[in-house]
Amino acid sequence: MAVALMSCMQLRAQVKIHGVLEDNRYDDGEQMKSEYVGWNAELGKGIFVVDNGLWTMTWDGATLSTPAKEPEVSVAQARTDNDYALWANDFNLMSGKSGAAFVDGKLITVHSRDEQSTPDEELFAVRKWDATTGNLESGRSDYYPKSATLESAGMAYNPVDGEVYGLFYLTGQDLPEEITSDPDYFEDQDANMTDGDAGYAICRIDLTTMKVYPITHGLYYYNFITFAINSEGRAFALTSGGSAAPEDEDGKVRDIDGNLTGAQLCEFDLTTGLMKADAYGHGTGYCSQYRRQAACFAASEPNKMYWIGYYNSGKGYNEYGSWGNLPDKEWRTNHKYDTCLYEVDITTGEATRLALVTNRCRFSALWIDGDDISIGSDYWSKDHTATGIDSVHNLQSTVHSYYNLNGQRVTQPTKGIYISNGKKVIVK
Repeated sequence: MAVALMSCMQLRAQVKIHGVLEDNRYDDGEQMKSEYVGWNAELGKGIFVVDNGLWTMTWDGATLSTPAKEPEVSVAQARTDNDYALWANDFNLMSGKSGAAFVDGKLITVHSRDEQSTPDEELFAVRKWDATTGNLESGRSDYYPKSATLESAGMAYNPVDGEVYGLFYLTGQDLPEEITSDPDYFEDQDANMTDGDAGYAICRIDLTTMKVYPITHGLYYYNFITFAINSEGRAFALTSGGSAAPEDEDGKVRDIDGNLTGAQLCEFDLTTGLMKADAYGHGTGYCSQYRRQAACFAASEPNKMYWIGYYNSGKGYNEYGSWGNLPDKEWRTNHKYDTCLYEVDITTGEATRLALVTNRCRFSALWIDGDDISIGSDYWSKDHTATGIDSVHNLQSTVHSYYNLNGQRVTQPTKGIYISNGKKVIVK
C-alpha cells in the first residue's frame, strides 16, 4: 500500500507542459534555427524547417527536461516527402507574438505584422491549429484589420462561463461610448481619441469570429506580459518588473521595507474588467523583461500558476560594480536572455524559481498535458455572439461585488458612487 501511494505521488509530481515556441537562443548564439530542405514547385517557393512549433517539457518536482518539439519534425523526411515538407513548412506561420490561446485541443495564434509595411486592413494574421498534430486547420491567408484590436498580453479560457478572455491593447476610440463619455471611467488625454490614449483592457473574445468585446470601464497602463485563468475562474496577469535593489541571499529582490518587488501579480474581476482591490503590488520577488511571455494553471492546482519568464530584467551589476544594463556580448554568462520556469503562489503573489529553461526558450502560450481547464468543453460548437458590453456582463455571476471609482473592491460600501456588475450604483 505504501509503495503504491509513493508511486502515485511520484506520478502526480510529473507535470508535462506544452507551449508555442516564440523565441530561443542557443549556447552557440544561433537563434530560431531555420534549415532549407528544398524547392517546392507546387508552392513556388523554398521549404524551410524551423524551430517554431509545438514544444513540451516535463517538470518532475526536481528537474525540468530539455524542451523538445512535439510533434517532432524530421529534416530528412522533409527533403524527400512533399506532403510532409508542406506540413513542416506550415510551422513558419506559428507565431503568437500578439497573443495565443489553447482551448480543448485547438490553438489560436495571433501574429501582428509590420505596421510600417503592411496595409491596416491586413495587420493581424490569425491561425487555428490542431494542438496535437500541429496541423494548420485555417488561417493560412486570414488577415484582420488594425481595427480588430487583436493585440493582447494573453488570452485564456474561463471554465465558469465557457468563454475566452484576454488583456487587449486598446485605445479610447476602441472603447464603448458609455465608457469614454463618463469622466469617472476614462480621461481623453489628447481630446481626439488617438493612440495616445492606449492601454490594456479586459475583453472577451469570440475565437470563432475573432470579435473582441470590451467589458472594462477603463484602461490600465502597466507593462503586462502574460494572462491566465484558473479552474475557479479567477483571472491573473503579470507585469514586467525591474529593481535597482540587489538580490537577497535567496535570489529575490525586496524594497527598503523588506517587501518583495520585481514583476507584479494582478487579479481582475471578469464581470467588470476592473483590477481587484490591493491586486496590484503583490511582488513575485523576481524581475523580468518586457516581452510577451506565458503562464497557465493546471486544473487540479488552482492556487499555483506556472510561468515561463526571464531570469532578470536585463539589468544587473556590471564589471565596475554599478547597476545598469547588462552587456549583450556577455549574455552567455550574465543570464540576460535566460528564461526560467517559475511557480507563482496566487495567494501571496510570491514566485519560486524552479529551473532554467534549456536554450532560453520563450513561449506565447502554455497548457498542462491532460490537466487543462478547457479539456472537455464545448467551446468550439457554441455560439459566442454578444451585443455590447452588457451581454458579456450577463454571462457572469449575479453575485454583487462593489468597487470604488479607483477600481478597488470594497466589502462594506459606504455613502458614495460604486460599480457593481458593471453598473454605476449610488449608495445613500
